[in-house]
Amino acid sequence: MNMDYSESMQTHPGSTNLKENSEIGSVVDKNDCDELEALVMSRAQTSTSLSSACSYRSTDVDISEERMRRKLRFFFMNPIEKWQAKHRVPYKFVVQVIKIILVTVQLCLFAHNRYKHVNYTWDNRIAFSHLFLNGWDTTREVNSYPPSVGPLAVYKISKFYETLDFAVIGYANLGNAIGPYSYTEEDNSMPAPLLCLYQYKEGTIFGFNESYMFNSEIDERCLNLTVEPNVTAKNYSAKDFLKEHGILINFSSLVKAEMTFSLKTVNFKAAGPITPPDCYKFNIKISFDNEDHDGQMLLSLDADAVRLYCKGDVEYVVDNRLDSILLSILNSLVIVICSISLILCCRAIYRAQQLKLVTINFFQKAYKKDLSAEGQLEFLNMWYIMIIINDVLIILGSGIKEQIERKFAGDQWNICSVFLGTGNLLVWFGVLRYLGFFKTYNVVILTLKKAAPKVARFLLCALLIYAGFTFCGWLILGPYHMKFRSLASTSECLFALINGDDMYATFSIMSFKSPMLWWYSRIYLYCFISLYIYVVISLFISVIMDAYDTIKLYYKCGFPKSDLQAFVAACTDEASSGIYRNESSSSLGDMVDKLCCCKKTPYTLFSGRSSNFVGAICV
Repeated sequence: MNMDYSESMQTHPGSTNLKENSEIGSVVDKNDCDELEALVMSRAQTSTSLSSACSYRSTDVDISEERMRRKLRFFFMNPIEKWQAKHRVPYKFVVQVIKIILVTVQLCLFAHNRYKHVNYTWDNRIAFSHLFLNGWDTTREVNSYPPSVGPLAVYKISKFYETLDFAVIGYANLGNAIGPYSYTEEDNSMPAPLLCLYQYKEGTIFGFNESYMFNSEIDERCLNLTVEPNVTAKNYSAKDFLKEHGILINFSSLVKAEMTFSLKTVNFKAAGPITPPDCYKFNIKISFDNEDHDGQMLLSLDADAVRLYCKGDVEYVVDNRLDSILLSILNSLVIVICSISLILCCRAIYRAQQLKLVTINFFQKAYKKDLSAEGQLEFLNMWYIMIIINDVLIILGSGIKEQIERKFAGDQWNICSVFLGTGNLLVWFGVLRYLGFFKTYNVVILTLKKAAPKVARFLLCALLIYAGFTFCGWLILGPYHMKFRSLASTSECLFALINGDDMYATFSIMSFKSPMLWWYSRIYLYCFISLYIYVVISLFISVIMDAYDTIKLYYKCGFPKSDLQAFVAACTDEASSGIYRNESSSSLGDMVDKLCCCKKTPYTLFSGRSSNFVGAICV
């Protein structure tokens, strides 16, 4: 808001009538500078001006208006102009610069540690898959598109028990693994893995006469698969073990089966000059998914990593403290600087709202009219709102990061990365506020602001068409096309097609099982691609370009002004003139009052010998 105002003030010094602003805006939108200049001259000659120059001091009313203009003029100045006007240190700007440096350093360190953590847990998950999953091979370790192999699954009852045997034997012979894995007991004794079976209470199918017996209630039964260490496949059978305990699996009623156990390990790779090794406990779960009852029981392994407090070698004790202290100091500095930024921005918004109330009261008393909604919005600085949001996100993320590094929190890496990443994104967006003080860089921001309403209306219409194509493609093509299997994947596929990505693969993957749907898919894809690439995107670009051309015309012929901008534009005193400095207080007590609280000065509107109290201005 304030950047547009400053640009407008620099472009249009002088007096302007309130009613002429809307007309000026309409003329500029018509790209007619000659009509704009003629309108301004005619309005200046035929109508009574709202305001007079600040140097005109014929009456007490003019003096009152002059003071009000100066207060508003100073309020809307950028940090450089405020320094020239009152030699006021741009402390909010300094805080933002320090914050950018600190949060960026913090994010880089956290990103490096998070990458090592995620990469280490993923590599261990691959190792566990080779150790405990029967049928796992290296081709499944890379996510390729389109998938080169089908899902890992079991199709025979004998294969199900073989998979259980393979996992149990691998767990019992943990010493054969290259990785430094240990059992979770303090004496490294092997606890029994846990097997849980989830079955329908009744689920018997008689396919030969199309009948069945079914009870949808699910029973859960768990037991420990007791096994001796270093057992081999010759002397162990999970099927026999289950029979001994009276468990007979009915696969027509089996919903899923889960085998769980835990392992401990130490990561030496993370160790450095001041960084100790990390200790982990992996909670491993092997799942047999038979919910679809389609003859394919999906097999998967998941490993949940939990960081533990290490009981390391004594040589690392001092270095541990140094690394922990340095990271804690950085986190504390980030929290402190973001808290200061949060307080300053909240204080600025509060003072702006106070000044808005005083200005509204002044307009009512002096001109018997209300300040327009556009003028009132000038007091709401959206940059401060964005800074407050990123401060809150970074403070929360820094707190979680500190807990992770002190091992007080569990696996909170993802939520911490969301807070810190989004907060850092908004912090760097905030730099645009200061670039906007320069005319060349401000064009982008003003273009986006000008185009925002039209873009929003345009996107709403385009979204309705997009939703129709999405639901249609999901319903019709979903069973025969891998990219349309779900509503989310359908939307992602269509969005990729808009950007020209993977078009041929989208056409070629469609199954020819149904010739009618195969031809329908061609018509569907051709219509969507043609409509969005040749029509919708072209119109979208034209909306942006129209706003850009309008902004360029504003720079050439002048920006339209609100009633507030027209009122303040009459003040021609330069920031470096010294008149603002003469009106400001210079005592240390007044400076403390300005920094710590809002010093309110009563403001009166003079009329002859009597004075009417208008309000208090936050100075």
